[in-house]
Parts: sequence; structure tokens; C-alpha cells
Amino acid sequence: MMLLNYLKTTSKTSTWMKSYPDSTPLIHMNLPGTHDAHTWNYSLSTQQFLSGITSLGGQPVLPPSVFRCQEAPIIAMLDAGIRVFDLRFAFDVTNSSLVFWHSQALQSQRATLEDVLFGFYRWLDEHPSEAVLISLNYESGTTRYARNGADVQKAVYEVLMSEAAKRNFVQRRNEFGTLGEARGKITLLRRFGLDALPKEYEEAMYGVYFPAGQWTDNSPDIELVYNEGRNLTAYIEDFYETGAPAGSGAEVNIQWKVNATTAHLEKAASGAMDGLFWTFASAEFNAGVPSVSPRIMATGNGTESTPLGGVNQRLVSFLKGMKGKRLGIVMFDFFGTPGELVETFLSL
Repeated sequence: MMLLNYLKTTSKTSTWMKSYPDSTPLIHMNLPGTHDAHTWNYSLSTQQFLSGITSLGGQPVLPPSVFRCQEAPIIAMLDAGIRVFDLRFAFDVTNSSLVFWHSQALQSQRATLEDVLFGFYRWLDEHPSEAVLISLNYESGTTRYARNGADVQKAVYEVLMSEAAKRNFVQRRNEFGTLGEARGKITLLRRFGLDALPKEYEEAMYGVYFPAGQWTDNSPDIELVYNEGRNLTAYIEDFYETGAPAGSGAEVNIQWKVNATTAHLEKAASGAMDGLFWTFASAEFNAGVPSVSPRIMATGNGTESTPLGGVNQRLVSFLKGMKGKRLGIVMFDFFGTPGELVETFLSL
């Protein structure tokens, strides 16, 4: 259910990278992405179906609206032009399989990390002009006893060092190459560490590493050096919990997030071309009074209290004024609303 049924598509958005030359550096491109891409099917029925399993984790699970950030399956995202995927993994409740979580919310007991990667491999086989980037992050706090120890780190290492993975992932380490080098493959944005394993595991692992200790929590302006030898820097906006004063409501929280997002996109448009710019347009304030879920933040609440919609609707007009600019990677929640959001982004 993570990918849904595979159906080969050759739509314009499924092959949009064809129009860019091989020599284009990846960090010069505008790449649309989805935050918590694996949450697309986390409905009330899914939560209830998995409740017997998640109860074994010993953690209370909040309503599905707290955790759901997407509503299209991964294959549909690829066909719609999405090229960057934020995926969060941890062991299942039996500590035997790597599956997908959003905090305490298990997304599927059957869809393993390796299974989902094979879905990406299949899609890329049939869309060789395209390049995909996957951000893999260990999700902490999934169960009362979950630990980011040697066992889970070795499990993800073995998945990524399999022959299939090595054929399908770009084998560069801590640098981005050109689109030509990345076509038909996955570039790993590694947000998990291997510190519980001997150092040779870390030395063998490919991908661009973003150490958790340098990724400042809930920050609108992160600078993270991902290659010290070449002084290569990532500029990241990940202001995911707005935290406006109690009673502020959705409108204020949405505008706070829009302000942080557009400020970072303006920085990307004028920033150093050798830098990676990575902006998260996703946010929530589930703990707020009233609560602002990821969906409300992204698309508004459908009432007069959010007359301009959510972050997504407000970004469309902003993006139309950024024609010809490099904005980098932008991660969306509920990217299909409004329908012109990704189309506008790809037309820059």
C-alpha cells in the first residue's frame, strides 16, 4: 500500500527532467519534494487496522490528522513530477523489519524499506531520464523500547549495501554531481548515522550525510557543512512547528510559516551557486490551541478564518514572481493542493 499499484506513465510531469542537459548540476535545479511521503495512506481506518500492532509499542497514538502529510501514493507522486522524498524508518514492533513511521504512528507493517526502494528502482528503469533523491531519516520515539542502536543501523546499512541498491544509488560520497550522472538513479540524502557500528561502516557508506547534531531543531535558517574538505554547505529551512501564542488560530500560524519559507527561498534565489538550498514548506502546530494540523497548515481550513488558504496556496503567487530563479529543493505537504503548485514550481 505504500506505493500502490504500479502503472507505467509517460506524462509530461513524469519525464520533466528530459528538457535539462546532462551537464546541469543537481544543486542548480528546482526539485519538488514531499515531506513525510510515506504518510499518504494514514487514515482513521489505517490507524484502526494497525492498532493491535501499535499497542505493543506501549505508546499512545494521537489522531491520524496529526501524522498525515500527503494523500497521493508514491508512484503517483513520481508521475506528478515529485523528485525528492522524505522517508522515516525504524524497526517494527518485533525489531525484525525496517518499516515506516511518523512518530508513534506505524504506517504499514508490511511495506518494508527494501520493498519500497524496489518500487523506486522499477519506476526509474522505465523513466531513465529522471533522477530521484531520497532523504532517509531514523524516526525516534516510535515505541517505548525503540533504540537507534547497532542492530537497526546494521539493518539499514545492509539494505543500502545490497547489490540492487548499489546498482541503483549514486555512489558519490558527500557531494552532488550532475543530472547526467544521477539520471536513472537515486541520490541518497543521509540523515541517519552509523555511530553504533565500527568506523569502517561509516567509511563505506555512500550518499550526502547531514549529521543530526548539525541539523538545528525547528530552525528557519540552518547552515550545515556536508563536505569539510571542499567546504560544501547546505542551507536549510526546517521551521516545522510554528508555535504562535495560544488562541492565535490557523491564520497566524500559516503566515508565520509562509514568512519563514519565502525568506529562505529568497535566500536561495540570491545565494551562492555552489550551496545546496533545501526548504521545507511543511509545518504544523498540533499542540496549539486551537490545533493546526499539517493539512490545515498546507491548505487552510476551508473557512473564512483562512481566507488565503494555507502555505501552498500562498506560495503559488510567490513562486510566479521567481521566474528564472534557482530555489533548490522544496518539500511540500499535500502537494496536490492547489493543483497548480507543482506545475508552477517546475515552470520557473
